[in-house]
Amino acid sequence: MHLQTLLPILSALGTTAAIAIKPPTHLWATHYNGNVYTLTLKDNDLSVSQTLNTCGDMPSWLTLDAHTRTVYCSDETARRHAAREGAVAKAVGGGVNSVIYEAGAGKKFIAIAHYGGSAISTFALPIKQNQPTLQAFHFNLTRPGKVAQQDSSHPHEVFLDPTGSFIVSPDLGADLLRVYAIEDGRSGKLSECPSVNVTFGSGPRHGVFWTDGSDRSAGAGSTHSQKTEAVGETMMYLANEIGGTMMVFDVSYPRSGCLSFEKTQTMVPYPGGVMPEGATPAGISRIGDEFYVSIRSDQGFAPNDSMVVLDRSPEDGSLELRDSSSALGKVPRTFVINRAGDLVAIGNQASATVAIVRRDPKTGNLGEEVATVHVGEPGKVGTAEGLSSVIWDE
Repeated sequence: MHLQTLLPILSALGTTAAIAIKPPTHLWATHYNGNVYTLTLKDNDLSVSQTLNTCGDMPSWLTLDAHTRTVYCSDETARRHAAREGAVAKAVGGGVNSVIYEAGAGKKFIAIAHYGGSAISTFALPIKQNQPTLQAFHFNLTRPGKVAQQDSSHPHEVFLDPTGSFIVSPDLGADLLRVYAIEDGRSGKLSECPSVNVTFGSGPRHGVFWTDGSDRSAGAGSTHSQKTEAVGETMMYLANEIGGTMMVFDVSYPRSGCLSFEKTQTMVPYPGGVMPEGATPAGISRIGDEFYVSIRSDQGFAPNDSMVVLDRSPEDGSLELRDSSSALGKVPRTFVINRAGDLVAIGNQASATVAIVRRDPKTGNLGEEVATVHVGEPGKVGTAEGLSSVIWDE
């Protein structure tokens, strides 16, 4: 496997084939102490099997290209880091999230959300020595937001629409959804679409699309018009960190070549419909019509925070709370569901733990704890310390 680090650099480090084992027994995790960790899950035992200091001072996010067996790691600092071997390229600082996308002829690119850098940048893959940024979009606020955290633009995520032809980025600082069309052809360049206003003070953090399954697009490389004609019913679900809400949007594909969003619901993803003071939604994921959101600093299962399960209505796509359960740690910044849909890995930032819980593939309910391991040092709640991300190696 190759490990590629990026933000503010991108590099590739080779490892031996001997460590490559069949998923879901392998995971990767990052910690704000500067380390990237390999985790091994065997039966009900989860352990740290390798520690790499290879992703700058503050590794914050991991994105896996399963086809090429490459992991991309974002460094949230603005400092330059040089790997001992592999390719190095400069990038904007403050990276917190990335997504791989394709253009014509299967060419691959990566888009990065720079929270601290107030920007979105892209690179062609694979990374080559001293490779320049393909594009960089920089943002400035014309007015401050509702809270101090919204003093500048803060893109927090980049994710693809179901056709693979658009990228959406929730901007926590600007209360916007920034939308980009992947240009036709092989260039991999993005074209800016009109941004979508989100309610003032919401602080959009992460989102996920839903489609009815009738999307028959040709995939990356087909024209926007082809994809527009092929896509079925599409909706988007947005977790707002500052406002403590979930928003639901109907999504359409007009012939103008850009996505159109219409908000249909705002709800609080928490028992009783009230988010505890200081608590915030963080990660969001779904399988089918079941949605999962991690809740930071609610102490719903003291001394641990919460995971909530939401059901999607087949009539109008609205969400309703089903259940909540323990995150088995403090500040669940990220979580990931494995490919089989029967295990969930929860990355608890402040307690610096990765907790594995069972998921019932039939009901969608989260169940018992399988295993938990400490990864690095615990962090103080409310700071950029502790565990920062976790992914399955599959």
